[in-house]
Amino acid sequence: MTILAVIVGLAGGFGAIGFRYLIEFFQSISYGSVGNLIDAVQSIPWYFRIGIPAAGGLLVGPLVYFFAREAKGHGVPEVMEAVALKSGIIRKRVVFIKSLASAICIGTGGSVGREGPIVQIGSAIGSTIGQELKVSADRIRTLVGCGAAAGIAATFNAPIAGLMFALEIVLGDFGLATFSPIVISSVAATAVSRYFLGDAPAFIVPAYELISVWELPLYVILGLFCALVGVTFTKVLYRLEDMFDGLKFPEYLKAALGGLILGVMALVFPHLLGVGYEAIDLALIQELSWWLMLLLVMFKILATSITIGSGGSGGIFAPSLFMGAMAGGFFGTGVHAIFPGMTASPGAYSIVGMGAVVSATTHGPLSAILILFELTGDYKIILPLMIACIIGSLASGRLFKESIYTLKLARRGINIRAGKEVNVLKAISVKDVMTPAVETIPENLSIGKFAEKISKSKYNSFPVVDDESNLTGMLSFLDYHGAVFDENLKDLVVVKDLATKEVVTVALDSNLYSALETITLKDFSILPVVSPDNPLKLLGVLSRRDIIGAYDRAVIKKSLFEEF
Repeated sequence: MTILAVIVGLAGGFGAIGFRYLIEFFQSISYGSVGNLIDAVQSIPWYFRIGIPAAGGLLVGPLVYFFAREAKGHGVPEVMEAVALKSGIIRKRVVFIKSLASAICIGTGGSVGREGPIVQIGSAIGSTIGQELKVSADRIRTLVGCGAAAGIAATFNAPIAGLMFALEIVLGDFGLATFSPIVISSVAATAVSRYFLGDAPAFIVPAYELISVWELPLYVILGLFCALVGVTFTKVLYRLEDMFDGLKFPEYLKAALGGLILGVMALVFPHLLGVGYEAIDLALIQELSWWLMLLLVMFKILATSITIGSGGSGGIFAPSLFMGAMAGGFFGTGVHAIFPGMTASPGAYSIVGMGAVVSATTHGPLSAILILFELTGDYKIILPLMIACIIGSLASGRLFKESIYTLKLARRGINIRAGKEVNVLKAISVKDVMTPAVETIPENLSIGKFAEKISKSKYNSFPVVDDESNLTGMLSFLDYHGAVFDENLKDLVVVKDLATKEVVTVALDSNLYSALETITLKDFSILPVVSPDNPLKLLGVLSRRDIIGAYDRAVIKKSLFEEF
């Protein structure tokens, strides 16, 4: 796995570099420049401003529709679905179709980012290598995470952020077996990126310092404001996607229609085109007025939603950074005007706003904090960044349950939590999985005889019953380990004296999802299964291993059914 992690990391790094060069190639063809896109757009006639995004859509629509439908949109939800439901299997052609479609879309001015596509491209590379070498499903999932981490690390020159994005958002797994290969891939991809692109931060960062501790509550308010922006973006994106889906119009031509609308918007706001890094730099160095930044927040939401909703291919990460920079700059201009002596410059609030909106849209605060920290290379920003990102994530979760990634899956009936598709568990009943043959312990059994019994048992936790076989308690290793080997107590103490009386049970007619929540919350090894009509009547036991085994079998069966 170490060798494979290095291979995937290097491949993901070169994939990210190649993807960036491909975008620059199409941008040079479209606008005659690979430099500042805003200046290039302003230098061409108005009809080219409208026509070039439409022409890009005209190419992207058929490419995605006829060759790889999963290349439509931002790509990360498809990777999450592959990890949770398809054992990490991603079609090999996605690497090429996603690269070409997203490069054309971004190079012709599509209002999307390159981060989502490179996550999908890197993940597809990892999956393809795993499939060709015929490794196990768990290792393919890990290699998918390695590819996602490599893509983010190489794109942002941010190895820690790439690692955290893969663990927190794509896999939902922080286990050591997963963690180690992803670290290696992230480092390898960053080494490739730094060799070709250098080690400079992605943005022009103004000098920052926390003027006063009284400034911290303002960052709490900024986090709440950014949560509102993030939730609005999520809702508008899927609302416009539904609107385009409902149009009686050839599916493969809708991206051209979206490009045409985007081109009209670019007549007034050329900042909306492309990934938007030039406009972000302007916000950070305070070259934009407060009213323009506020307008750009609203129009960027529309521009990105139209691009993706109409069938374009690209990510939502860079647009989220754009909205955060503008929202933070607008907020910072206001508070600096009111409290000039105790607040930092508006550019500092733009930096923090970037992380807060990313956190609000993705519900991944750790990834957002680390990405912005590594993008800026400034440790002084970390405290406000942590506050705003956590508040943004919590508040957006309260306002809207799903993230911008999981909502796409939820609309397909797929409910992913911590890397697992929980609808699979909700469809399985406890009675179909439990072990009915229960090894119980009479409550009046002495500790001495109990010690003899457990020496021959394969279990370490036991339901305790009375003379009528009613459940009266649970005896775990933590309950008896201090007394069971004490010779002075073996005839004086009975099981009832040591057992936990408040027993947490699961009903026979419950589903495995509710059982898993219970067993995880209390960190039990087994749960007694009782009758729905009589909570004392013991019918069997359910272990964590039973639940995970049933989940794996159901996912394999579902994947095979969908494939055939």
